[in-house]
Amino acid sequence: KSVRSELEILHPLSDDCCIYRVPKLLRQLNEKTYTPRAVSVRPLHHGKPELRPMEGHKTRYNDFLEWSEKDLEDYIELKQIGLSSEDFVRMILLNSAFIVMVLLKHSLKEFGGKKDRIFSKLRMIGDLCTISHHEGHQQLSMILLTHKFFSDTFGSWVSNTILEKHDFSKVEHMIDFLRLYQQPPKLQNRKKIKKPTVPSVAELHQAGVPFELGSGKNLLNIKFQKGILEIPSLQIDDSTEILLRNLKAFEHDYISLVSMLVKGPKDVEIPATNGIIENWLVNSEGVSTLIQELEQENLLFSYDFYFSTLIET
Repeated sequence: KSVRSELEILHPLSDDCCIYRVPKLLRQLNEKTYTPRAVSVRPLHHGKPELRPMEGHKTRYNDFLEWSEKDLEDYIELKQIGLSSEDFVRMILLNSAFIVMVLLKHSLKEFGGKKDRIFSKLRMIGDLCTISHHEGHQQLSMILLTHKFFSDTFGSWVSNTILEKHDFSKVEHMIDFLRLYQQPPKLQNRKKIKKPTVPSVAELHQAGVPFELGSGKNLLNIKFQKGILEIPSLQIDDSTEILLRNLKAFEHDYISLVSMLVKGPKDVEIPATNGIIENWLVNSEGVSTLIQELEQENLLFSYDFYFSTLIET
């Protein structure tokens, strides 16, 4: 075949595409982190036997369609989904309504979330935060509902004033929502460095550098002022790996910096005494191992490293 004929049969790439599959190299590092275990809301995992028990519950959640006084056809026409598969369209609608109902049940007591036998399952909450299977949403009411959900579920990540600081009107999906929570301010006059290198926490401590708990909830707000290294609190628990691995698709520099600072158990224990690291795992070695695993296959561009000025200070 000629190159031209091969190009003609390829699916066109859309400039509006915002939901992507996790690269194979990243999935291979920890497949379960990117795979839903209780509920799926994208075609990629649809029909898997272990996820079928939730399909009936999704249908029950479609009371939302009755309350909104819309039919299936209304939503299909609204989105102009030109698909030939009726089952595919039905699946997308059921999953979208399911997400809306989860958010409503979480925020509004009249929707009876606490009485729902599956609503509070931690696995389901984690699955809703998996990058490889999310539908986009852009409605203001959805922004407030999603913010309430994340604020209650991942409080250590979420500032109550965040909606005033960022424009969430163009948020593309739930992981994009989490990304905006941690989006740092743009730095002016960043220095270009050949290869970012940082001593470990233990090495800095031995050199007499004091550590202090930084203010705010933005993880990237790390400062070195007057000889003191200020680091915002990082809570390490069972959900941290899911969050960081999914955010890794957007943010590389933070993981790179932390992996330089935390190379072993001692590098966890020192900042833990100041409340910088809240360790909810079994031990300090588990935290350092997790951080080093997160750094695997992590892309680092030295010419555009966010913390270059911090390193040179």
